[in-house]
Amino acid sequence: MAEGKNLVGVDIGSSSIKVVQLKELRGGKYSLAKVAYQDLPPQTVVDGHVMNTGVVVEALQKLFTDHKIKQREVALGVSGQSVIIRKIPVPLMTPAELEEQITWEAEQHIPFDIKDVNIDYEVLRRRPEAGQMDLLLVAAKRDEINDYANIAREAKLKPVVVDIDAFAVQNIFETSRGLPQDQNIALINVGASLASLNILSRGSSAFTRDITSGGNAITEEIQKRLAVPNEQAEAYKRGGEEAGIVPKQVIEIINSVSESIAAEIQRSLDFYLATSGEEEFSKIYLTGGTANLPQLVTAIERRSRVPVEVFFPTERLTVEPKDVNPQFVQAKSAQLAVALGLALRKDKEKRS
Repeated sequence: MAEGKNLVGVDIGSSSIKVVQLKELRGGKYSLAKVAYQDLPPQTVVDGHVMNTGVVVEALQKLFTDHKIKQREVALGVSGQSVIIRKIPVPLMTPAELEEQITWEAEQHIPFDIKDVNIDYEVLRRRPEAGQMDLLLVAAKRDEINDYANIAREAKLKPVVVDIDAFAVQNIFETSRGLPQDQNIALINVGASLASLNILSRGSSAFTRDITSGGNAITEEIQKRLAVPNEQAEAYKRGGEEAGIVPKQVIEIINSVSESIAAEIQRSLDFYLATSGEEEFSKIYLTGGTANLPQLVTAIERRSRVPVEVFFPTERLTVEPKDVNPQFVQAKSAQLAVALGLALRKDKEKRS
């Protein structure tokens, strides 16, 4: 549960920084108060690790200044190999008992030294008939969290919450669409270097996995095959007027790499179905910058034999036109999923 005021969502991705501030309206609705976006040079963030702190700090300061974002309390997102998420069964116990036991339980399931991680958890389901309950256990390397928090502090921001990217996407999806209680759905956020998969069963997260492939793989293949600079390869991938005349090989490359990404995603979907005993998926929702490529949508749909829909997380948000450009929001909507989910977090959190 959460109370208090919304934090500013800050998503430091491998190709760009996205900053979102929401304004809470009546009836649980929200409007976009501020949206700030800044591309990052290649190799600034690699596999979730910030390689060039100075560039990121400078970009954050510029975004908050240029967009006149006065609030400094922020929620940050992390993902990648420094994060472990497990759904585990534990004996039925009271919240106080669980608080005492959680470190011991975590040690049985986390492949890191328990002293090196921050742990959080949520009770998904109580099963009194079996004397057990299902727990969602999350561990993130303390060094990684500290790195992101310190970058925010260097940029004169106040980090209050660090969330997992996959759960941030789930937050905005739930706010926009609600979570189906009788179906299996997959939420997939395909960014520049990572695709985060979150499978929701009976209204709660049942399986998550980060796949180390995304839109950069397409850009790099175009760059290599056509011997063009990174910026030109990126323009070819995105299409539009700035791309100029796009060579025929670009479509072939996008198709080929999209098939490869779709195959990785399908392996994770198959693994979940094989190990969970759950029914087939009713729908797959795709978001993130790379979700804008129709070839990827088609490849995932063909492999999974499940309907795939691109989820635009700003779809049910109103816009404060004085401070936010509606056309820009529409163009960048899928890329804002993590930042929007982070911006839903509050400055006072309490465990339910």
